[in-house]
Amino acid sequence: MSRGFVKESDQEEPIIIPPRASLPEGQTNYVTPEGKRLLEKEKQQLELQLANIDIKDDTERRREVAKIDGLLHLLFERLNSAHVINLEQQPKDFVRFGAQVKFKMNGKTLKFQIVGVDEASVKDQKIAFTSPLAKALTSKKEGDCFTFNIGEKSRPVEVLEISYDI
Repeated sequence: MSRGFVKESDQEEPIIIPPRASLPEGQTNYVTPEGKRLLEKEKQQLELQLANIDIKDDTERRREVAKIDGLLHLLFERLNSAHVINLEQQPKDFVRFGAQVKFKMNGKTLKFQIVGVDEASVKDQKIAFTSPLAKALTSKKEGDCFTFNIGEKSRPVEVLEISYDI
């Protein structure tokens, strides 16, 4: 149909569903037990929002339902692909997924936990296992020193402590 025969009021803006955190193609979706719990909690919250939509306008209601359905679809993909890592079974003397790593970089002491992509939050001192820093720390042990390259800059890093506190 030609656009000349379509009423302007029939034109709806497409619903934009924000993508979830990036997970590289073919990469296993590792999650901590806490990460899995947070994904389940997010699912419950979205389902509750969907059940309690209180919008009278049909168009706005349809748009809100479509947005929540889209978010749930992306979340179900993550939940279905989640591979929970038991932190108690990780080797305590090496940095692996789930480790809390205390290290010194550029004379500054930092501490991060290596977690799944959906759980990552620098504010909460959690970095995704897919991040360059997490990859550089993986397989290191306490006392290891290495150079971490950020673009054209090199940063000396020393691993101070590794733990898998649950």
